[in-house]
Amino acid sequence: MSTRMQSGAPADTAVKAEPAQAFGTDGIAPMERPGLMSRVFVAFVAWAERLNLNYSKVGNPPVYDNATFPWVREVEREWRAIRGELDQVLIRKSELPSFQDISTDVATITQDSGWKTYLLAGYGIRSPRNIARCPQTWRIARKIPGLKTAMFSIFEPGKHLPAHRGPYNGVLRLHLGLIVPEPHDQLGIRVETDVRHWEEGRVLIFDDAYEHEAWNRSDRVRVVLFVDFVKPLKFPANVVNWLVLNLAVFTPFIREGYDNQRKWEQRFYGRA
Repeated sequence: MSTRMQSGAPADTAVKAEPAQAFGTDGIAPMERPGLMSRVFVAFVAWAERLNLNYSKVGNPPVYDNATFPWVREVEREWRAIRGELDQVLIRKSELPSFQDISTDVATITQDSGWKTYLLAGYGIRSPRNIARCPQTWRIARKIPGLKTAMFSIFEPGKHLPAHRGPYNGVLRLHLGLIVPEPHDQLGIRVETDVRHWEEGRVLIFDDAYEHEAWNRSDRVRVVLFVDFVKPLKFPANVVNWLVLNLAVFTPFIREGYDNQRKWEQRFYGRA
């Protein structure tokens, strides 16, 4: 199944049963760290994921209709302000970090420099210097209820991310197309069996806990605003989800990323 994003509308209007969500990807090692705290947290997350599936306020489709989230239109309306700040960031694109340089767990799916990032905030940790360079982007991103992560996600020509699933289904993923080369059918993302193609100024919302892969087969860079926001859940899952997301900042997974981001900023802004 393949379609343009078209405000996140499904490729057809027939009612479909939601696919079952797997809790791992064959051939890709799960996130793990030594230590009792990490093992307990991972076990807690696994239990919370099953709870989230049963108490979702918005169902559990791989890709969402944008009408589910009324604030989407307001974000799309201001996309050019974000694009203007992105253009300034890309002047120093060669100095931006590869994703796995910040989040080492991502090295299971990418080892080259084809996926770069420019982080504004992630799971309780903010980058004041990056936010200061992109104040309009930050203002617009904060219109998204339950914002947890905001960054620019930069795919170089020829980049392909293999099939994988995200670490936790208590958040949903938003992509806002900022630079999408023509022809659009040379770039895309598959979520479960649904294939979508980004468009500039249009939002795509999906559940990255389903298997997904993405590619840029064009000869130009592709950039989206990459956001994670809290999935709307009913009680008691909403309380458990709050605990997971607020405890995550104390885990090695997030602390390592924070340390790597801080080291990169020292190098980047030291030469500015």
